[in-house]
Amino acid sequence: MELPAEAVDAAARELLGWRLTANGVTVRLTEVEAYSGLGADPASHAHRGVTNRNAVMFGPAGRLYVYQIYGMYFCANIVCGEEGRAAAVLIRAGEVVSGLETARARRPAARRDADLAAGPGKLMQVLDLNRAANDTSLIDGEGPAVLAPPAAAVGAIEAGPRVGVTSAHDVPWRFWLPGDPTVSAYRRHTPKRRART
Repeated sequence: MELPAEAVDAAARELLGWRLTANGVTVRLTEVEAYSGLGADPASHAHRGVTNRNAVMFGPAGRLYVYQIYGMYFCANIVCGEEGRAAAVLIRAGEVVSGLETARARRPAARRDADLAAGPGKLMQVLDLNRAANDTSLIDGEGPAVLAPPAAAVGAIEAGPRVGVTSAHDVPWRFWLPGDPTVSAYRRHTPKRRART
């Protein structure tokens, strides 16, 4: 998939249905979110330019950008766009299509199989990926994860606001396969109020 950084939303749509394999488990991507690093998307980690943390977002395409949230969960983005211009797609949710027993062992609290990778942190848990996967290739087979296209077109795709971001949350750059039970329920971000002292 070779699309310019300006087309990060198109890249996100195209990634639906692709399969991500790591450490004995394969997940079919059912929900993603696009993030642009071209200066107009304040929700992007690359909004203010290159840092040590976000440098991988600036390419080349086909690499993983992994970061930690809340000090415990890992999330991953697939870098896309031309080198030097930041664009990435957050992998939000997926369906475990291979390695189901391994995935269940890694997420014993999941009540249903549909819940195993139903969220960005959960997806990383079932694939057993962490910060060590940052800046590794998804294409050449040298990294811990490999991305493969779907065997057939996915059909309908829905779009809506992104989840859990404090800025630009109304940008309709979250894409998902409608009716899929692994897709997140939308919750608009509400800022926490500070208690008065």
